[in-house]
This record gives sequence, structure tokens and C-alpha cells, in this order.
Amino acid sequence: MSLTILVVDDEENFRVNTERYLATRGYEVIGASTLQEAREILIKGIADIVLLDVQLPDGYGPNLLYETTQMVFRPPIILITAYGDIDMAVDAMRNGAHDFLTKPIQYNQLEKSIERASEIVTMRRELLHLRQAQKNQNFVAGKNPKMQSVLAMAKRAAEMSVSVLITGETGTGKEVLAKFIHSSGPRANKPFVPINCAAIPNTMLEAELFGYEPGAFTGAEKRKHGLMEVADGGVLFLDEISSMPLDIQAKMLRALEERAFRRVGGLNQVKVDVQIVAASNRDLAQMIKDGNFREDLYYRLKVVDLHLLPLRERKEDIPELVVFFIRQNNMRLGMNVRDVTPRAMEVLMRYHWPGNIRELSNSIERAMLFCNGEVIDLPDLPDLSIHLG
Repeated sequence: MSLTILVVDDEENFRVNTERYLATRGYEVIGASTLQEAREILIKGIADIVLLDVQLPDGYGPNLLYETTQMVFRPPIILITAYGDIDMAVDAMRNGAHDFLTKPIQYNQLEKSIERASEIVTMRRELLHLRQAQKNQNFVAGKNPKMQSVLAMAKRAAEMSVSVLITGETGTGKEVLAKFIHSSGPRANKPFVPINCAAIPNTMLEAELFGYEPGAFTGAEKRKHGLMEVADGGVLFLDEISSMPLDIQAKMLRALEERAFRRVGGLNQVKVDVQIVAASNRDLAQMIKDGNFREDLYYRLKVVDLHLLPLRERKEDIPELVVFFIRQNNMRLGMNVRDVTPRAMEVLMRYHWPGNIRELSNSIERAMLFCNGEVIDLPDLPDLSIHLG
């Protein structure tokens, strides 16, 4: 790992000699002779570690400690001075200094201090990498061209905040893709509000979606905000929208077209700005023919239509998905499983996966729990003898 060290000192001989020494140790080095120069370099975010003199021509060096407290990634700061002041050292350490060294500098002490600071920088980089991985890779497109196309369209839909309809069998990752759309667009810092239309009784679904006013029905003692209002500015995920009754479909269509709705028992319009992502594991086109789903709502939802393949049709992606689930479970469960044996992977590749990605995820989690070493082997897997083909 390449690290950049900023040396802030107005004594040219000391600064140049220190820069040369650090360069021979493999570090990238930047020099500054004033506080102002140091500030300009820190603003650019290119310094990983700072060696900071206390007395500088334009001010008191430790002031940088206070100025950098609001930085997202504050570099470790090692104070260097020719004036050995214990009180100042204690105060500096309390305010975030990584270490305190006095001149003349012993290079072996300096190197040890930099090594300790490097460990902090490395840890921060790894945490940032893990956070980015969790944020950006929760949906694994894999190698399948159709799935890569789905991911590309999902990103475009996220950027434009248009309505999206996601279809696919149960367990193919429809909600995971919906969350990916939310996290990939301008609404990422706004609410993601999911509702499973199949899990809520028809008599309660309207109130859950649009809320209600006091006295709207028996038991409605005070105003309740609906999920569409809660999701204002963000994304409302309508899972299993095929279960939504026709009368509520009509009200949802009107709310989408007018970007407004009335609470149950209310008279005033409530304005909202919501991106709708809907999902279904049923054939909505056939439901339209059968009179069970509104055609106008169907076309209003599918501005972008994303279909997720069943896992049996994208088996080339299983190895990448397995690696993803192992990494995910390692972080969540505090485990250290590294791999899968070839014979175990062969069974995973041959299995039919009727439960799709959800079943694969559950199988890997179970295998990790029963794995005695760092590699998942055939005995660790659940019985996949049925559906092998």
C-alpha cells in the first residue's frame, strides 16, 4: 500500500533530509513550510499522514489539530518540535495528535510512529472498501449478459427516478434490486419504504398506503401518515403488487398521475414526490386479460421493465454469488470461511435451485455454520439430492 506523508516544517534542512529518508523507505512525500501550504494540501485530501512542526512562520502548528477535526478521513498527525513541552504534548494528544516527537529526530523512532499511523490508515481504507462493497455490490449481476443488461437499465432508472416494474420468480432478488435502485440514484439519502401488498389484508391496505384522518373509521382516533407519505422524496417499493385489489389499483394510479392523494376520510390533497418500484412474481399481462389487474396501472408502472432470471438459467453466476454470500456472512457472523471445495461447487452448479438465489443464500449460510474449517465441503451442504440435474 502506497502512503503519502506531508512534512510541515519551516527548517529547510530538516524538511529536505526527512523527505529524502522517507522516500528511501517507499513513501510518497510532500513538503510544506507554512500552515497555509499545509491547509491547501490537506483540502485536496492527498495526505495520509502528517508530520507537523509546532512553531511555523504563520502560526501555531497544533491549530491544524482543531481545523482537521471535521474532516471525514482525518490523517494521523505526528507533532515534531525542538521545544520539549510536556503540557503541550498532553494537550495535543488529547486533541487528536497521533504521536509527539522532539528534535533531533531519531529516525528509528520516527519510523515506528509512522508504522503505527499506517495501521490506522490501512484500517480506514479497508473499512471504506467494505462499506462501498456493501453499498454497491448487494445486487450481483454476474456474467450472464441478460443480467448485466438488467443492472445497466436499473442504474439508468435510478438516475432518472422513473417508475420501475421488476418481475421474476420468488427468490430471484426483486427487493435486493429495488434497494440497489434506491442506493444508486439521487434518492439514496431519502427513505426506502417497502410494503408487501400480499401480506396486508385488503381492508387495511388503503390505510397503510395513504394513511387516514381521525374518525375515518372505528378506532381511528388520530391522524396516521401512510407509507406513500413516509416515502416522500424517496422510493416506495410495492412488493407483490399483483395482490393489490382493483379499487386500490385505481387510487394508486391516480396518486401516481397527480403526485398527490387523499388520506382515508380526508378532503385535502397531500402532495408527494415518490419514485415507485413495483414487483411481481405473477404474469401481470395474463392478469390483465383475466380482468384482475388494471392495464393503465401496468403501463404506468413499467416505464422501465426489469425481468430477473431464475437461478437455473444463470448457473454461470453461481460461483460469484457463492463468494458474495461467504463474504457477507463472514462480516455478519464474524467467521473466516475462505472458499468452497471443487466437489461442493460441482453439486451447487448441478442443483436445480427451485428457491432461486434466496435458497442459495440460505444454503451457504447453513454450510458456513456447520463448516469446521475455512473451506466448505460436501458434508457441510444441505441435502441437495432432489432437483439435481
